[in-house]
Amino acid sequence: MNHKHRKTLHSLFAHPISANIDPRKVETTLGELGAEFDNRHGGRIGVRLKGHFAEFHFGQHSLSKDQVVQVKKYLEGCGVDPKRDYPL
Repeated sequence: MNHKHRKTLHSLFAHPISANIDPRKVETTLGELGAEFDNRHGGRIGVRLKGHFAEFHFGQHSLSKDQVVQVKKYLEGCGVDPKRDYPL
């Protein structure tokens, strides 16, 4: 995982919650973690990572705080810990 992906991953887990994260960067970071994607109805994407599945709707410009929390909880459920696994 390169530095840009690590930076995006750490921004998802940052406090306070950032509302200025590019959804395309989140998708590529999830892909680097090994996620598989599947396009869903209504502009949603399905994400499968380490046996866990979630469905997200990412906007065009940046993720809302609620979306960041959803992605963070999903990654925590998948066992991803950026401080332990992907230090900056």
